[in-house]
Amino acid sequence: MDLGAFEKKIAVTFQNKELLKQAFVHRSYLNENRGLKMAHNERLEFLGDAVLELIVTEYLYHKYPDNQEGDLTSYRASLVNAVTLSGVAESLGFNDYLLLSKGEARDTGRARQSILADTMEAVIGAIYIDQGYEVAKQFISENIFGLIDSIVAQGAWIDAKSRFQELAQEKTGVTPMYKTIRESGPDHDKHFVVGVYLNEACLAEGEGKSKQEAEQKAAEGALKSNGW
Repeated sequence: MDLGAFEKKIAVTFQNKELLKQAFVHRSYLNENRGLKMAHNERLEFLGDAVLELIVTEYLYHKYPDNQEGDLTSYRASLVNAVTLSGVAESLGFNDYLLLSKGEARDTGRARQSILADTMEAVIGAIYIDQGYEVAKQFISENIFGLIDSIVAQGAWIDAKSRFQELAQEKTGVTPMYKTIRESGPDHDKHFVVGVYLNEACLAEGEGKSKQEAEQKAAEGALKSNGW
């Protein structure tokens, strides 16, 4: 896999090319290619998630000096969630470099969105290890910081659960309930499916790597299905 074009696109030249390659290796690919002496990207994702959160938090702290913690927390969530990160990853051409199992490669829905977001974090982790904090910060600045103005202007930083609860109570007088429908996967890679209910009616289901993420996805689905 030649990642030279990708390095040019992000303006980062890696000293350790194998580290960048590892960032694009999904666990499923190794499950189908057990003879390969490669590591998947989950450790890099773990590191990149922390680096991303710190850099975004620092940026928002200085950009919005008069805002309270609650607003800053919501702004941060809107910048580091799977929807935002997968969109950035797609715009940078991540799909051209992902190493996936045949089954995962065919999926273009929410599962691919989650993989792209995770890979974005893995790439950030790889940049941090190979190039250091400032280069990682520059990469995040160029590709993520600029999204916050439109997010705030559109009110997209208000999380879907809060929005759905407010509208459900206003329009129906009922408070939404969330129930876990399915839970699968090992402890290090859990997958949840959660349904959102008004009374006993399930309006939508959401999937995620945590119950909180799945609940947000379910709320988003309920907002769309109700035209809210």
